[in-house]
Amino acid sequence: MGEIITKTLAQIYLQQGHIQEAFEIYQRLAEKDPFDPEVQKKIIEIKEQFHTSTPPNLHTPCSKEERIRLLEKWLSNIRRRRIGE
Repeated sequence: MGEIITKTLAQIYLQQGHIQEAFEIYQRLAEKDPFDPEVQKKIIEIKEQFHTSTPPNLHTPCSKEERIRLLEKWLSNIRRRRIGE
């Protein structure tokens, strides 16, 4: 059985804080359909959220300060989502 790559799965990853996985799915979806405006919008949003050309690679070690900044950013996002519920 092939790998399941959908917008829904990418959105679930985003909601759970798995940014790298979501970004990779959106990239693969963009390869299949480069003119899908929803996919392109999500890729741009993720890039802008992290102010980089690609989201942080969560699998590589980073300094203590970088981990603290990343965790603070996640906490801020969680708080904003709870307020919006």
